[in-house]
Amino acid sequence: MGVTKSDLFNEMQNELATVAKVLAHPARVAIIQQLLKSNACINGDLVQELGLAQATISQHLRELKSVGIIQGTIEGSRISYCINPMRWTEIKNQFNQLFDQYPPSIPRDCC
Repeated sequence: MGVTKSDLFNEMQNELATVAKVLAHPARVAIIQQLLKSNACINGDLVQELGLAQATISQHLRELKSVGIIQGTIEGSRISYCINPMRWTEIKNQFNQLFDQYPPSIPRDCC
């Protein structure tokens, strides 16, 4: 059996790529921004705030939850979502490590 392409990369590279893929949709960015803005658990408010269908919002919430960016709590027949603070910090640190590898203080004559 052959090697999968993800086996060619280390765990952090695969993790960053997975998170980046989930973040690569403007609706998901808007959902995250709304959750950050409200700084609380929200549910049906996203439909009114973003103007997207409930089914569409639910699909994007599932993707965000799949990588742990958000977490949900069940309240009766509704699920409320908020930013998962521990995962948020972990993802932020991973991206910062990547971006911090570029030393902007070194003059570059490239391209």
